[in-house]
Amino acid sequence: MEGVRPGGGVPAAGGPGSAPASAAGSFPSLFPPGLHGIYGECRRLYPEQPNPLQVTAILKYWLGGPDPLDYVSMYRNLGNPTLNVPEHWHYVSFGLSDLYGDNRVHEFTGTDGPSGFGFELTFRLKRETGESAPPTWPAELMQGLARYVFQSENTFCSGDHVSWHSPLDNSESRIQHMLLTEDPQMQPVQTPFGVVTFLQIVGVCTEELHAAQQWNGQGILELLRTVPVAGGPWLITDMRRGETIFEIDPHLQQERVDKGIETDGSNLSGVSAKCAWDDLSRPPEDDEDSRSICIGTQPRRLSGKDTEQIRETLRRGLEINSKPVLPPINAQRQNGLNHDRAPSRKDSLESESSAAIIPHELIRTRQLESVHLKFNQESGALIPLCLRGRLLHGRHFTYKSITGDTAITFVSTGVEGAFATEEHPYAAHGPWLQV
Repeated sequence: MEGVRPGGGVPAAGGPGSAPASAAGSFPSLFPPGLHGIYGECRRLYPEQPNPLQVTAILKYWLGGPDPLDYVSMYRNLGNPTLNVPEHWHYVSFGLSDLYGDNRVHEFTGTDGPSGFGFELTFRLKRETGESAPPTWPAELMQGLARYVFQSENTFCSGDHVSWHSPLDNSESRIQHMLLTEDPQMQPVQTPFGVVTFLQIVGVCTEELHAAQQWNGQGILELLRTVPVAGGPWLITDMRRGETIFEIDPHLQQERVDKGIETDGSNLSGVSAKCAWDDLSRPPEDDEDSRSICIGTQPRRLSGKDTEQIRETLRRGLEINSKPVLPPINAQRQNGLNHDRAPSRKDSLESESSAAIIPHELIRTRQLESVHLKFNQESGALIPLCLRGRLLHGRHFTYKSITGDTAITFVSTGVEGAFATEEHPYAAHGPWLQV
């Protein structure tokens, strides 16, 4: 449960219950230094708004509440007419970084590295005519992304994308996905618990998301900056935008995106996905074993919970990698957005006991005669990207299962470290398959 109130419970300069501005030197002793550092950067940008509206978690995450962000501050930004930047609402999160430094949420690892996860989220939403107060739905959107980060322990980077598959404000808008980039105004902050950077959420249409996947997120962000109604230089999200950048300027697809894919390929080296693989060279263990393929049977429909699981960004173990070297696959289980998923049949071909006891580096590599690959619809739609944007450029592409250790990597002959070869095109190392 969340509440909206002036100051939102952050005892910052001019906030409810805070000391007068003349006592600024005593602030660090009055409330958490990590929070003080971030709020100081907000005061630098908005000195005339010392008491912003805030959405605050009533029951804090470290007390058992469901919302990882302690606060989301909401500021009114007048924009910049000279740069054709419209007036908008600016949202800033508090909680992905270490606010307290006492290990109640984040493990304190020193001042030189990142604070907590190392970043906070921001969002810029175009202000509608006559709107006197900021909408609060962006705060819940930010809480949803924060839950994913906390549950999976996978962080975001500039250029990452988030497939959301629903209007961000639950309306009929075409803005249904997100890209992430550096906030154009907020500077990194050094706190007593480490460094905090600010990643801005940018709402995009489905066609723009697909272009980011097929080419790269940074390239699409640069295109959005050149189209004022689609974001402009500060990448402001307009939920009423009815056209994609490719409909506004049809030349962008052919002259920029298609050419970029042809010359650069895709820098998306892998995705978290609903996927599985079976060894068809082994006989099925029982009648229910999915390795016995029956022609004409209907595939299982994805449940609503399965669909929610698809809303993933790149896991940190599959981060952008332009080098044609195969990255290691993390053998540890990782949770997706939904952590209360019912147990399902193990996707890997190793038994529960052997997979739990034998380290992956000790499992021998097996050459397979034939395999059965299974993907959900969204994952399967990325196969052309895998072929055109990765393999044709001598790179690799990995599908990492969101429900277990299973991974499927497509490799080309130029990829170093691959255990699948032209002579043995299907090879498995534990639950990791290479093709």
